[in-house]
Amino acid sequence: MREVNAGFSPCGMGGLGKTTLAKKIYSQSQVVGHFKHLVWAYVSQNCQKRKVWEDILSDLNILSEADKKMKVEKLAEKISSFLEENKCLVILDDIWNTGDWDSLKPAFSARETRSKILVTSRNKEIISHADRKSFLYELQYLNYEQSWELFQKIAFPPTNSPGLPLAIIILGGILATKYPSLTEWLKVSVNVKSYLKSDKGEVLRDVLALSYDDLPPYLRPCFLYLSHFPEDYEIPAGRLIQLWVAEGIVSLKQEEGDAGQIAEDVAEGYLMELAERCMIQVRERDIATLKIRSFQMHDLMRDVCLSKAKQEKFLNIADQSNACLLSTLGSVRRISVHKFFSMQCIRNPRLLSLLLFDGFLPKEECRKLLPLTMQNYFDNHEDEDLNPLLWFVAVLGWSVLATKCRGIWKYMFNNFNFLRVLDYERGGEAGCKLPNDIGKLIHLRFSRLRGLEFFSSKLPSSLGNLSCLQTLDLRIGICSESIHVPNVLCRMRQLRHLYLPEQCSRKTKLKLGTLRNLQTLVNFNTKSCYVEDLINMTNIRELEIRGPFNIEDFNTEDLSKNPPIVRSKYLHSLSIINDEGRIDPRHLAHLLLSCENISKLSLVVEISKLPEYHYLSSNLAYIKLGRCMLEEDPMPTLEKLPYLRMLELHEMAFIGKELFCSAQGFPRLESLSLSHLHNLDEWKVDEGAMPSIQQLEIQKCIQLKKLRDGLRLIATLEELKIESMPKTFKDKVEEGGEDFCKVRHVPSIIFHDCFGSNYD
Repeated sequence: MREVNAGFSPCGMGGLGKTTLAKKIYSQSQVVGHFKHLVWAYVSQNCQKRKVWEDILSDLNILSEADKKMKVEKLAEKISSFLEENKCLVILDDIWNTGDWDSLKPAFSARETRSKILVTSRNKEIISHADRKSFLYELQYLNYEQSWELFQKIAFPPTNSPGLPLAIIILGGILATKYPSLTEWLKVSVNVKSYLKSDKGEVLRDVLALSYDDLPPYLRPCFLYLSHFPEDYEIPAGRLIQLWVAEGIVSLKQEEGDAGQIAEDVAEGYLMELAERCMIQVRERDIATLKIRSFQMHDLMRDVCLSKAKQEKFLNIADQSNACLLSTLGSVRRISVHKFFSMQCIRNPRLLSLLLFDGFLPKEECRKLLPLTMQNYFDNHEDEDLNPLLWFVAVLGWSVLATKCRGIWKYMFNNFNFLRVLDYERGGEAGCKLPNDIGKLIHLRFSRLRGLEFFSSKLPSSLGNLSCLQTLDLRIGICSESIHVPNVLCRMRQLRHLYLPEQCSRKTKLKLGTLRNLQTLVNFNTKSCYVEDLINMTNIRELEIRGPFNIEDFNTEDLSKNPPIVRSKYLHSLSIINDEGRIDPRHLAHLLLSCENISKLSLVVEISKLPEYHYLSSNLAYIKLGRCMLEEDPMPTLEKLPYLRMLELHEMAFIGKELFCSAQGFPRLESLSLSHLHNLDEWKVDEGAMPSIQQLEIQKCIQLKKLRDGLRLIATLEELKIESMPKTFKDKVEEGGEDFCKVRHVPSIIFHDCFGSNYD
C-alpha cells in the first residue's frame, strides 16, 4: 500500500465537509489495515490541551488513572514516545488558530516515526504553519448541478446521504418534513430567497436559524436543551431522554395519547424528528432496534442552539467571565458548567438544573493538595519501608481536599432546594462522603453521580427523602471494595432508571419490590437484592445482572412449579455479568423463559452449556456470549433464531474445537464476530448458511487454520476483518493465498495486527 501523505489536510469554511472527508479517510479499510492504531481528537474553537491529549491516550488505550493526575507535559512525552514506537494515524479535527497548534505540537515531536497526522481547519494558514510540506486540500463550494442533486437526495426521503454540505442538508431536512405539501414548500421558498442575497457565510447561518424557526413548539425546548453539552460532545441518547423527561419537556398530555406508550417513547420520537430534520448528526445506533444511541451537533448548528438558548433565557453556560452576572441573575434556571467554576458564584435559589462537565475541584488545586497520593506511593515503593513523612503529607492532602469538597456539596444542597436535575459528568475526588444534606433536595428528579470518588463506603440514609427521583445513578468510585446503599430506595416509587454500584455491601439486602415504574435496572445482584422483587417491575425494559444469580427455594424436581421471575412484556434487553463462578444452568433457563420478548441478550458468565432453543426468545436480534466456557457447539441452537442479526462469540465463549453452520442456518444474520476462541481449529460452513451475512470478524482464534469453502457462496459478505491472527492464516487469506479464492468477492478485506506481519 502507498504511504499515506504526512501532511494531507482538508480546509475550508464551516459546513463544507472537512470533518466528513476526514471520517471517510479514517474508516477506509485500506487505512484501517495500514495503521496499528487510529485516533480521533476534536480540538475546536475552545482548545483544551490536556483534554485533547487525554482523548488521544484514551483512543490508544494507554490512558491510566495516574495520567489524569500527572503534569500535562508528561502526557505530551507519553504520546510522542508511543507515536515513535507504533504506526498510528492521528486526526486533529477543527484547529482554529496557529497558537492552538503550537500548544499541541509537543505531543507530535517524534523525529523518526511512521505515524501520520491529519489536520482539518477553516484557516489554510494553519496548515502551512504546521507543516510547510503538507498537501493542502481546499474544499470547494458545490456548483448548481451538484447542489440540486444533493438537495433532492435530502428533500425526498428515504434516500439519505449523511454528512454532506451543511446548508443544503438542513434546508432539505426542513422540506422533507413538509413533503408533499406545495403550500408549505412555497412558504419556505419565500423565507430562503430573502437570505440568498447575503454572502455565503451569512446564508449558512440564516438557513440554520430557519431550521430552528421551522420547528414545531414541542420540539423547540428539546433542541434548546442540547445547548447544555460542550462542543463536539457525543451525547448519549438515553441520558438525554431521561433529562428531557425529568425536566417535564415531554408533557403528560402527549404521553397519554397512546395506551402503553410512555414519556421515554415520546421523547425518542422527538429525537428522531431532530435527526430527520438533519439538526443532529447520528453517531451510533442500537444494534437490535436501530434506535439512536448517540449523536453530535455540528459546531455551526450548536452556535445557533446557544444563540437561541441565550435569547430565550433558557440556559446559562457558567464560566469565569459571567461569574458576577450569575450571582445576581435569577431568571435563568438552568446552568451548565463546562470548565471548573466556583459553585459559590451561583446564587440562584430557584435553580432547576445543574449539569457539571468538569472536575469537582480544579486539577491544579488537586495536584497541589495531593503531591503524592497513597496509591502512587505504594506503586513506586513496593519493597520499601513506609516513609512516615510522605504518608503524613498524603493524609494531610486528602484531609484538606475532603474539607473543600464537603463545603461545595453543602453549599449546593442547602442553596438549590428547587433543583430537579443534578448531573455530574466527570469522575474524580469528591470528598470523604456524600453529605446527609442531599436529602433536602426533595424536588430532585435526576441525580447522576457516576465516577465520583468518595473515601467512605456508606451512602447517607437521607437519600430516602428524594421521593420524586426518576433517575438515580449510584455507579460511584470508592476506596473500599463494596458500597453500603441504605435500604431506602423502596421509598422512591417514581424511579424509572436505577443504576446501582457495581458492588453493593451484602450486609443489607435492598427491597426494590415497590419500584413498579422501573424501566432500567443495572447492577442487580441476588446477594444484595431479592429476586422475587423483579416480578413487580412490570415496566422493566432493560435488566443488567452483575455477580451471582441464584434463585432461593428453587424447585429442581419440577421446574414448571417455579413462579416466573419477570412479568414485564416490555423487557427487551438482558445482560448477565459474573466473575464469581458458574451460574446454575437451571436458574438461567428459568430466567430466560420469563424473558419471552427480549431482543438483546448478553451473557458474560460461565454456563458450560447453552440453554435449549425453546428457552430463548424468538425475537432475539443480538446475542453476545463471553467467558461462557461452552463445551458444546452453540451454533445448532443459535442458527434457528429467525431474527438474529448480530452474534458475538468472545473471550472463551466456546472452548471446543469445532463450530458448524448448517444450510439455511442463521437466515437473517448480518454480522458475526469470533474473538479469542483459543481452542477453535475448525469452522465449517454449509452451502446456504448465513445468506444475509455482511460483516465477518475473526480475531485471535490462534488455532484456526483456514477458511471454509462455504464462504465462497455467500455473495452478501461486504467486509472481512482479520485481526491478531497468525501470519500463516493471513497469508492464506490475502491475494495469492490458497484461501483467497473463497473471499475474492468480498469488497473489503482488512488485516490488522497479525503476528509477524509487515504493513510497510
